[in-house]
Amino acid sequence: MNDSTVGTLRPKKNQILTLWMRNQLADGSLRDDLMSNDDLRAQSVELLDCLFDTLTDDTLTMPDAPSLSPLIDQLTNISMSRARQGFTPRETGLYVFSLKDALLEMLRHERKDDPNLLLTETMRISKFIDSLGIVTFESFIQGREEVILRQTDEMTEIATPVVQIWDGILAMPLIGTLDSSRALVVMENLLQEIVRTGSGIAILDISGVPTVDSMVAQHLIKTVNATRLMGAECIISGIRAEIAQTIVHLGIDLSHVVTKATMASALKHAFGTLRIEVNKSAARSV
Repeated sequence: MNDSTVGTLRPKKNQILTLWMRNQLADGSLRDDLMSNDDLRAQSVELLDCLFDTLTDDTLTMPDAPSLSPLIDQLTNISMSRARQGFTPRETGLYVFSLKDALLEMLRHERKDDPNLLLTETMRISKFIDSLGIVTFESFIQGREEVILRQTDEMTEIATPVVQIWDGILAMPLIGTLDSSRALVVMENLLQEIVRTGSGIAILDISGVPTVDSMVAQHLIKTVNATRLMGAECIISGIRAEIAQTIVHLGIDLSHVVTKATMASALKHAFGTLRIEVNKSAARSV
């Protein structure tokens, strides 16, 4: 009898793959909309090949061994890829732990005549795959965090658009809460567009900002000052009655800032500053 755990399992790789695929396909939560069965099998074959190419009886008890780096790297890539694809932590965890079930089932078949050896090898295999499970979850979390950060950046970009509404006039409608991080994005985007377009006036419309406290007001003032340093004038529109009362109650000085109740009023002011006249044309007779 072969006393080597890895030496016993390696020749049974094809059977282990069959058992592993059976375990995965039997799971009712299998997401074939995210990955086809053929792709799942190809991914499993690749990981199983890497497992038996790198694993030895010594490293079975040393999951941090440098020689296992290719296996850890591959598992990390799979976990992060699954996070980006939309798999859940449970589905990703089952991918690894269903492999443990397949390995243990093969061990039970091969060591059925030696219960003591079976128990020892079962414990070693379980601990090793559990350590791979930890790597899987850590990598999955990292992948999800990257997805969340990317989506947050994309949402921030969408929520802070800069629109050139006239030659020399920019407008940035703000919707939602204006915190420190978003205020920085607002300022950066606005200043970049001022430089790119050479605009002399920028309108910040806060009609969609639910509340204005001292922090929000400070962010707006900083944006106005930065805009002036770029040689442009900044107008704040969307000053509703309740916002005006809040600003007065907080004792915030906006006397040096041009404020308007509506975007239309701000645009009219911008036209006057740039000496632009807009007239209604007479209706043409048919």
